[in-house]
Amino acid sequence: MIYPRCFLSAIVLAGAFMSVSAHALTLAEALATVDAPHPDIRSAEADLAVARADQQAAAASRDLTVNFEGILRRGRQSVGADAWSADNSARIVARKNLYDFSRGEYAISAARDEMSAREDALLDTRDQRRLKIMTRYFDVLLADEQYAADNEFMTVAYVSMDHARDRVKVGQMSRPDFAILEARYQDLREKRNASQAQQRITRALLADALNRPGELASNLEDPKLPDNNVKLPEYEKLLPWVLEHNRLMRAQLQLLAAAQQRLAGLRHENSPSLDAEIAAADYSRTSITRDSVSAGVILSWPLYQGGRIDARISREQAQFQKLQAGADKLHMQIAQSLLETLLEIQQLRDSSRPAAQEQIKYRDVALDRSRADYELELKTDLGDGMAQTLAAALRARRVEFRLALALARLQALAGKPLADIVALTDKQSKG
Repeated sequence: MIYPRCFLSAIVLAGAFMSVSAHALTLAEALATVDAPHPDIRSAEADLAVARADQQAAAASRDLTVNFEGILRRGRQSVGADAWSADNSARIVARKNLYDFSRGEYAISAARDEMSAREDALLDTRDQRRLKIMTRYFDVLLADEQYAADNEFMTVAYVSMDHARDRVKVGQMSRPDFAILEARYQDLREKRNASQAQQRITRALLADALNRPGELASNLEDPKLPDNNVKLPEYEKLLPWVLEHNRLMRAQLQLLAAAQQRLAGLRHENSPSLDAEIAAADYSRTSITRDSVSAGVILSWPLYQGGRIDARISREQAQFQKLQAGADKLHMQIAQSLLETLLEIQQLRDSSRPAAQEQIKYRDVALDRSRADYELELKTDLGDGMAQTLAAALRARRVEFRLALALARLQALAGKPLADIVALTDKQSKG
């Protein structure tokens, strides 16, 4: 088909922002940026850093402490001279806890479980970043192909309208019929322009996902998706395994364990504490009751603390109940997401893919017929056939991309690579 010059110019302008570099970004290169300092990653890393600091603080709670005490004061003895005299002192005191009846161990265990939860949360954030990058990458490819199809449809409509304009001039077509063609062209032009804008939008979203805002990808390589045909286990067999390895579930259970440890520690707050102390002192006024160097063991036993401990225990119990409810809700969400993901994969493989492939076959046959008729000058709709062929290819491509994303979601749910899921399938089939 011969395109009018105005449309050739439009195509060139539409692709100008995509021709900055000849290098084509690959899906592997895009996914390699998953650990880049994206805000999502940095936020999860900050949560992990806080948990790590809390663990260090809990582990250091029983460390040796050394304090200096300097006292400036004046005093008067009860016997003897009535005058006030200086009674200054300087002390260095070293103290270390010997035993706190397991409070420190409970605090360390709680902090350790909290840090493990944050580590799993970070890994889940990484999995979600991988999903987002794949989604944005595929969106760009689909936007490009959608633009190509819409541009083809618009061009065909323009050519038909242009030819019809000449027929109107010679009286072979009425103006109402011409108005129908012109309205159809304007609708297709609007759709083409929206597709053109979507090309830019999807590239901006991809740049943000790659943590490169403003750096629009020039060209993207069409990815090979060999995993789209892997065999998967049945839902009933896969669900327990997914629940065991799902990162968010693991994190939630670790938070529950941390809450249990904190509760156990609070229940020991009324227990005694045993410390060793060594002190060296110097005094401005001598006395036979004062020691320059002393060492001893101190037993501290809280006899009454009001309602403070009970209030803290009640608060921690409520927090535990909230975490337990969150774990139960997460269990249901994971089970539902796994079911929907497996059913989507089955639907795409068993129905959407065959339908798309048959549409391609039909459009290929129709295009060959249109090409033959065009060569015989029996028809002039070769361009429309080409546009329909592009639309059929777009449909098939969208199916494969949805399938790849569904498999990526399955990996994120399982918290394991797809190879481990396939291995589980083989193991179950042999068993």
